[in-house]
Amino acid sequence: MKPAVSVITLGTTDLARSRSFYSEGFGWAPVYESDVITFYQLNGMVLGTFLSAELEVDMNRTGLRTPGAFALAHNVATEAEVAPLIEALAAAGGRIIRPADAPPHGGLRGYVTDPDDHAWEIAWNPGFAMDDDGNVTFGL
Repeated sequence: MKPAVSVITLGTTDLARSRSFYSEGFGWAPVYESDVITFYQLNGMVLGTFLSAELEVDMNRTGLRTPGAFALAHNVATEAEVAPLIEALAAAGGRIIRPADAPPHGGLRGYVTDPDDHAWEIAWNPGFAMDDDGNVTFGL
């Protein structure tokens, strides 16, 4: 079986606030919207934001009100894109939890949360090759 992630779904308490963050901050246009879920087509996968109460029903699981111990990453093509994107995400309702700085392994990264406290790393990594569609290949 090929390794793949097709859809990542994040729980949200306020779909309109979440939609504003992803649409205004990242500039992503929804490809599907309803009263309970919004989908965004990304490079080769889909991101969904789902009202947490509805996601709990869908999964037959309770207690999804807080994010887990993980971070999603959005890599950019150049070092100069990192800080402005972090600022745009903060202006769209996010919260900066680590300003852009250089990690020990090189590059530039910072962290911002969406309005539901899901952490996003915004990074430029010189060891990752990125194609014109934004797909990255690990190349260290």
